[in-house]
Amino acid sequence: MDLNESNLQSLTDFLRKTLDPDPAVRRPAEKFLESVEGNQNYPILLLTLLEKSQDTVIRVCAAVTFKNYIKRNWRIIEDEPNKISDSDRTAIKANIVNLMLSSPEQIQKQLSDAISIIGREDFPQKWPDLLTEMVTRFQSGDFHIINGVLQTAHSLFKRYRHEFKSNELWLEIKLVLDTFAQPLTELFKATIELCRTHATDVNALKVLFSSLILISKLFYSLNFQDLPEFFEDNMETWMSNFHNLLNLDNKLLQTDDEEEAGLLELLKSQICDNAALYAQKYDEEFQVYLPRFVTAIWNLLVTTGQEVKYDLLVSNAIQFLASVCERPHYKHLFEDQNTLTSICEKVIVPNMEFRSADEEAFEDNSEEYIRRDLEGSDIDTRRRAACDLVRGLCKFFEGPVTAIFSGYVNSMLTEYAKNPGVNWKHKDAAIYLVTSLASKAQTQKHGITQANELVNLSEFFVNHILTDLKSPNVNEFPVLKADAIKYVMIFRSQLPKEQLMQAVPLLIAHLQAESTVEHTYAAHALERLFTMRGPNNTTLITAAEMAPFTEQLLNNLFKALALPGSSENEYIMKAIMRSFSLLQESIVPYVPTLIGQLTHKLLLVSKNPSKPHFNHYLFESLCLSIRITCKANPDTVISFEEALFPVFTEILQNDVCPYFVPYVFQVMSLLLEIHTSAIPSSYMALFPHLLQPVLWERTGNIPPLVRLLQAYLEKGGSAIASTAADKIPGLLGVFQKLIASKANDHQGFYLLNSIIEHMPPESITQYRKQIFILLFQRLQSSKTTKFVKSFLVFINLYSVKYGAIALQEIFDSIQPKMFGMVVEKIVIPEVQKVSGQVEKKICAVGITKVLTECPAMMDTEYTKLWTPLLQALIGLFELPEDDSIPDDEHFIDIEDTPGYQTAFSQLAFAGKKEHDPIGEAVSNPKILLAQSLHKLSTACPGRVPSMLSTSLNAEALQFLQGYLQAASVQLV
Repeated sequence: MDLNESNLQSLTDFLRKTLDPDPAVRRPAEKFLESVEGNQNYPILLLTLLEKSQDTVIRVCAAVTFKNYIKRNWRIIEDEPNKISDSDRTAIKANIVNLMLSSPEQIQKQLSDAISIIGREDFPQKWPDLLTEMVTRFQSGDFHIINGVLQTAHSLFKRYRHEFKSNELWLEIKLVLDTFAQPLTELFKATIELCRTHATDVNALKVLFSSLILISKLFYSLNFQDLPEFFEDNMETWMSNFHNLLNLDNKLLQTDDEEEAGLLELLKSQICDNAALYAQKYDEEFQVYLPRFVTAIWNLLVTTGQEVKYDLLVSNAIQFLASVCERPHYKHLFEDQNTLTSICEKVIVPNMEFRSADEEAFEDNSEEYIRRDLEGSDIDTRRRAACDLVRGLCKFFEGPVTAIFSGYVNSMLTEYAKNPGVNWKHKDAAIYLVTSLASKAQTQKHGITQANELVNLSEFFVNHILTDLKSPNVNEFPVLKADAIKYVMIFRSQLPKEQLMQAVPLLIAHLQAESTVEHTYAAHALERLFTMRGPNNTTLITAAEMAPFTEQLLNNLFKALALPGSSENEYIMKAIMRSFSLLQESIVPYVPTLIGQLTHKLLLVSKNPSKPHFNHYLFESLCLSIRITCKANPDTVISFEEALFPVFTEILQNDVCPYFVPYVFQVMSLLLEIHTSAIPSSYMALFPHLLQPVLWERTGNIPPLVRLLQAYLEKGGSAIASTAADKIPGLLGVFQKLIASKANDHQGFYLLNSIIEHMPPESITQYRKQIFILLFQRLQSSKTTKFVKSFLVFINLYSVKYGAIALQEIFDSIQPKMFGMVVEKIVIPEVQKVSGQVEKKICAVGITKVLTECPAMMDTEYTKLWTPLLQALIGLFELPEDDSIPDDEHFIDIEDTPGYQTAFSQLAFAGKKEHDPIGEAVSNPKILLAQSLHKLSTACPGRVPSMLSTSLNAEALQFLQGYLQAASVQLV
């Protein structure tokens, strides 16, 4: 694509169409832009447009398109073509910083994100001058430019907060500190000075405080991994200024908005974070500053209002206190009873109260409320911070804190009892306090695993929780009902089983509550209870115990999906999946009705998929209903196919939701594997379409497609050979594509092994040599441990299926003496790395055949390899697996291939049983080896014992004697 007016105009037209609300206009434009992404100059055209177009909308659209293009294509993935030419990469890096700094804010943000994406891949090695270019802009004095640099630096360095320690990371941070720390400190001091100068100019203050927030965030990122020497030497500058800013109160920066935090609150929140970081990680160096920060943050907490805009500030301030109070040498700051009482009364209790803003979220924004409360994304909430502070204080002062709060809990419950209708929020706070007090350690899987022994959870359940759960009107006091359900869910590992069983029918009833939060919590609580394990590792609650409630449980779960706001509720769908899993054959009578409802739901969501977790559990539930029903009666598989195939056809044809396609292939594999007779014609009609290259372009399709092809081969290898023989080259083409990729070569071997195992030998005779040549080419060009392991399993399976002579002959037909080279250079040194029971068995049987059924091993120059190969086989039986991987090997897994691709989500309940191609024919490979050696020694008397006595080591010989004894044979 040349850089000319015509192409710029054409690109402008397509960008404009991507904004059109009409899908018939928008989708073709999006497809066109996707199709030209690989063209040289495409990104440069986008940058030219966002710089020079007269239309602001087009400029912003070009900026967003450019950022997404960079996100999808900048990373260079091994085995895949470079999607951006080197000249475009150089041009982008040469111009983007300048362009970003001179652009309006909306565009600046997009380009800043693009720089950080490029920086993540290229900085510092491939983009060494990026930092210097940015730092020189600090001198400009123009805060639009300075804030652009700070924003970009923040995007670039914030990954230091979660990266694992490594030499590479340390070197990068050192480089950044050497270039950046001093100018950042000078900028910090100068900006604070300017804040004093412009203290009465509200517009100037807004820009300056935006800078201070970014500077404070950068301070956090640069200090996160370790305390840099520079910041230790300049701690006085940073800490005294941070302290002054915490105490600052400028009326001009106060906002009227009650919801959104202002610049001053955001700055103080970040400073609390910075102080908490130092208190936790560098307490020795920070000790001298700590008391004044505790005082300042304490004052901040007792003077800050209850408005939502202060939530982040209050939460971070409390988190600071929480991080300080659980460190042994700050214990003295909290020891005094009055201090503890004051913290409980003035900080913890007020911040645990259920505010009108929480009530609003509960009723009108239930999805967000649930996400924060159940999934732990409430990290910035006052309640969560107050709860963490209670836990922190309990570390050293469990007795006094429990005593103080018990008083509060009792008085709150008394207030509630006086007038429940008005005072229900008191009970809510009481339950939250008890939860905070009682919770010492928690996991997602088990809920609370360690509780405060001073709190009687069982008694509280009977006296205060059960009453709300038993209330006949499930829609009365929904917040308290949700609290009661959550209590059962959180303390499920601490409450006795009879109390949990008492709760089950009550939770089932709450599935019908109008409140989204309430019925969602009920579904989640049931799902969690059904996963609990009893003493003998079976489920704590059994299908038999659920029998009286089964019908109501299934009815209410499906009815809950029809409640407003819950048509795609992932918690309900997960509870359906878990109920199926627990109840097993008890669901069979209900399946005909349920499958219709699930299929209808699938048809609806496939038209506009928006909830990935919901969709995943929906497919899991389908798989479970298929498995459970077909286990009892395999013939019912046909009724499932009749219900599902029309929806599957629509999904595969319309390509509206590419990430549904891997799910469809997994369910189809499961259905096909259940068939006991030949492949049905409906599947055979689909077979040619599965070989189309376009399907294999999407990484996420590969594992389920390979499995589906394996199911075809297993059920009808002969049928494919006779009716679709012209498709065999297509099948091998897929294998060739997969084998060339380090990420997917193991999938290629899965397919190849199925071809060898299930196709009639004559149908692939003409292709065999070419298959081996391809494998050798890959071994030569890029040998990896994963490839070698798969290669060893394949050649031994070949030996098992076609015989050791056939294996030796095909190797030697490619190149004379090739067989010996493979045995010497690959089989003997590497077989110890093979893992997996079935894989080891295949290798053991294959090598036994080479040792005992291949004349060339006894009568040619290959004879010298006989004993070392036997030694390697005994090692495979007796030595631990060699799981070492060379240091220089870039080991790619399927998850490590990002990009604009459909991810593959494995369905747990569509999983296939491990297949053993040798099966019952060999139950014990050691006995097989002994019997085969006995047979060989009978055929050529004296040879085998003399070879063993001259070159097999003593330990291996001892093991071999054991095998011979176990098989009741001896060598002659």
